[in-house]
Amino acid sequence: MNVTIIGTGNMARAIGTRMLAGGNSVTFVSRQAEKATALAAELATAATRGATAQAAVPDGPIRDEVVVLAVPYSAAAGVVGEYDDRLAGKIVVDITNPLRTTSEGLEPATPPGTSAAEQIAVAARPAARIVKAFNAAFAAAVMAGSVSGQPLDIFIAGNDAEGKAVVAQLVEAGGMRPIDCGPLRHARELEAMALLIINLRGSLGISNASAWKLVW
Repeated sequence: MNVTIIGTGNMARAIGTRMLAGGNSVTFVSRQAEKATALAAELATAATRGATAQAAVPDGPIRDEVVVLAVPYSAAAGVVGEYDDRLAGKIVVDITNPLRTTSEGLEPATPPGTSAAEQIAVAARPAARIVKAFNAAFAAAVMAGSVSGQPLDIFIAGNDAEGKAVVAQLVEAGGMRPIDCGPLRHARELEAMALLIINLRGSLGISNASAWKLVW
């Protein structure tokens, strides 16, 4: 499978590494073309089973079925608007966490009763298939694909069953464990999980390689 990742930050690097390790080709896109080219070259050695890593210009067509929005929450709606009809029919993976800093610490930046993923779904073309995933894990954990010898759990939410299944397949190919959390409205809980583990990092002193693990 071919995956386009918009962004070149830590999560783009981590997700790209897992995709390539699972034998899936990756195209990195960024307004800073030199960063996308450098990242593709850096991660090429992680590719298996004939997968490739390459860079593409941001104003070109998107040919891949899956598009990962590896951008900050504050930029996500603008990116979706910029790509507009190029996202029609695509499985668009939102990894963002809507956080703001207040006098009392980090808080959700979204109004009660909604989520970043639901906002992005409104901003996107109706034909875009929005799936929430990867937001509740630190980049270091995604890069490794495991924590304490256990496959990393990737929690997934979305209204499109086929879209979630494709994302789950990519997660599993990358050596991680997909957890289907139901419809897109449950992105609210996934974003709350991210806020909690970020706060626990400070209060408990846990590392960026820590992660949530579901046991049953």
